[in-house]
Parts: sequence; C-alpha cells; structure tokens
Amino acid sequence: MTDSADSPSFRLAYVPGVTPAKWVRIWAERLPDTPLTLLQVTPAEATDVLREGAADAALVRLPVDRTVFSAIPLYTETTVVVVPKDHVITAAEEITLEDLADEVVLHPLDDVLGWEKPPGEAAFERPATTEDAIELVAANIGVLVVPQSVARLHHRRDLTYRTVVDAPRSDIALSWPEDATTDLVEDFIGIVRGRTVNSTRGRAQQAPAAAERKGERERGKPQSGGAARKSPARGAQKSGGTKSGGTKSGGAKGGGRRGTGGGKPRRRS
Repeated sequence: MTDSADSPSFRLAYVPGVTPAKWVRIWAERLPDTPLTLLQVTPAEATDVLREGAADAALVRLPVDRTVFSAIPLYTETTVVVVPKDHVITAAEEITLEDLADEVVLHPLDDVLGWEKPPGEAAFERPATTEDAIELVAANIGVLVVPQSVARLHHRRDLTYRTVVDAPRSDIALSWPEDATTDLVEDFIGIVRGRTVNSTRGRAQQAPAAAERKGERERGKPQSGGAARKSPARGAQKSGGTKSGGTKSGGAKGGGRRGTGGGKPRRRS
C-alpha cells in the first residue's frame, strides 16, 4: 500500500484579491498526477507560511524580504476608491488623491498599499480588517482606497468604485524561500511565465542532462563521418588540382613559353 505522505504535491498560498484559477487549470493539465493544494492567507500571513514550510510558494503582495525569499513580479494592480453608489465621486470615471481631501478615508489595519497616512480626514479609529471597512463605507461613514481586485472581492450592490490615478499601487508576485527552489516550484514558475509544455527552459535539473546528451551526439559525428568527407578534397588537390590543371604546372605558364619560342619570326640579315 502506497503511503500518501510520500506522494508529490504542490501547496500554493495566495492573498485576497489574487485569482490563481488560470494557473491551477494549466497545472492540472500538465501535471495531472501531482495535486495542487490552494491555501488562502492574509497578506501578513503569506511569508509566515513560506517560512514554516506550510506552502511551497505563494502569490503575495510586494515587498518581501529578498534576503530570504525569491520573487517574480507578475503584475501591478490599479488602485480604486470604494464609495456608495450615490456618492458625488461617481460623477467622474477617474479621480486624484486631491479629490479625497474632504473625505473620511478609512485605513484598516490590514491595509496593503503601504502608506503611513492616507489622504483626506482620518476616521476616529482604524477598522480591524478591510471587510470591516467595507461595512463602514456602506454605512456612509467614510470611503476606502484599495487595489481593484480587493474592491471586486468585497463587491456589494450598494457600493461602487472609481480609479485613483495617483495613488500608490500594489504589485503581485510569485514568491518562495530562496533555499527551497524545488522541481515543482520550477514547474509553477514556468506556468506563470507562460512557457509552453515543450519549452527548453524547464526544470533546472533537466537542462544539464539534455545538454549533455546533445554534446555526446555532437562529439560522435566527427568520428564517424567527418574524416571521410575531408579525404576526397585533399586527394583532389594532390592529383587533379596541381598536376593536371593547377597554376603551378598548368597551361598558363607553359603555354606562354611555347608561344615565345615558336611564334616569333626570325630576322633576316
């Protein structure tokens, strides 16, 4: 009986707002015998699960500690402000931070934009979570500035959002412990980077092996056919090129001497 603990698997953590469905589908097509387990975590928990080995890789929001983790930036999100549908801000398609100067801008404790103080007026206290802040927006207590994917995640019929063109933005990246770049991590890197299944930039351990096999084939070619192909050329230079038609003993110099000796008329005395 096979121990399921010995079966290979890949554990991928991801933060709210990130949708890994496309990459998970490609993984299932390419590695059907290796299950991929998803683990949703808060932005604060993302690097902790990697350190503890609870996940092999994670889709995180930058920054991460680059002395410990490797990271491949994937995309940058648009920042939006979430407001009630009847809010005056909805009259414009895009706004600036200056347009929020007179608004109460909520700043949840799990904020992912990284600013010390958002624009506008501060609320009486900071909401514990983004979800709590959304509830306050719905109660007309303030507005909330978040990445667009987070606004979509917490969608409500009575709320909408508008792009804030000059607000800080959030970068999404694939990250994993630098000292734990496994074959399965390499496989997932290839998927998120859009490599095809036949890409030559596959697993790190497969590339040297393929190169070595190619080198063996290349080394074998000159031994079997290279010398035989060169021999006729050398023979042609010795037998045909020099003796019969070459410039050293051929007709150009010989013909010239015959013309000089036999074609010039004798002078009569």
